[in-house]
Amino acid sequence: MTQTAWEALSNQAIAAAGVVYFLALLAHLAEWSLLRKVPVEATARSEAREPVAVGAGAPVDPPVSVTPDERTTERVAMSARLGLLLTVLAAAVHLVALVARGMAAEPARVPWGNMYEFTISGTFVVAALYLATRKRFGLAWMAPIVVGVVLALLMVAVIWLYQPVGPLREALNSYWLVIHVVSAIIATGAFTLGGIASTLFLLKDRAERRGTATATGYLARVPSTAVLDRVSYRMHAFAFPVWTFAVLITGPIWAHEAWASYWSWDPKEVWAFITWVVYAAYLHARATAGWKGRNAAILALVGMATLWFNFIGINYFSTSSMHSYADAAVIAPAEVPVVD
Repeated sequence: MTQTAWEALSNQAIAAAGVVYFLALLAHLAEWSLLRKVPVEATARSEAREPVAVGAGAPVDPPVSVTPDERTTERVAMSARLGLLLTVLAAAVHLVALVARGMAAEPARVPWGNMYEFTISGTFVVAALYLATRKRFGLAWMAPIVVGVVLALLMVAVIWLYQPVGPLREALNSYWLVIHVVSAIIATGAFTLGGIASTLFLLKDRAERRGTATATGYLARVPSTAVLDRVSYRMHAFAFPVWTFAVLITGPIWAHEAWASYWSWDPKEVWAFITWVVYAAYLHARATAGWKGRNAAILALVGMATLWFNFIGINYFSTSSMHSYADAAVIAPAEVPVVD
């Protein structure tokens, strides 16, 4: 295949992934909409119900009638399975788009040479991490939010951040690109999942404090605030050392190789360090001051805000950053930089 064909395949795969993510979101929204009609206790009883034999070996007595709640619960389970299947399919197509994007360059390279490529790579990691940890940490309740966030960021990437495939300048065409950016992307995905858990913690905690929590709404199906707090902490505890490796170790080494300086107070470098400080304060406060719950969740969301501002906002509010790549029209081909 030619580079043009690979780029077309990548664009088509991103569009297809967006459609499948949208269908997955609809399936999960249908699941949670139906759950509003079923009390939590009814769902538990339905899941524990013994199956009824049918066919030639079935008893002659009339079958046990199924209550409306039980029928609704079966539809809920079907919607959940469909949503999961579509999410897995969308992530697979998403991966095809990333591979094709890398193959479209001449020579072939890793697919994160600009803001568009970083965003589609980061969203894939969010979806992949969710699918990988869904069963282990029981994160099925996070499905509609994760899929919604991934879909929204893909739309932002396609509409506002898209750039044609182009080569990296020679100074940045280094294996440090792979080491530095892969670790940054993984940390970003984990921090985002942790931020989602922190957001849900604050929403559920507020509903419980105000007495507005119901027995059938979305928050009723979300785990307890203690579980949400624990999930958030685990995600952040995993992401922080990876972010440290990306920002304070591989980043400066790569910067020295590319620009002959380990640290140049570039806006992206500064904001990456600010993000590191916020998350370090979050983990330190939990370990030493016993911060849990609401205060920890707020600090985690401050960290996520600085994280995404660093990756997207800096490109629009800074004209002096050597990492500025959001506006392809003002960057000469020889100066196309890469993400931090």
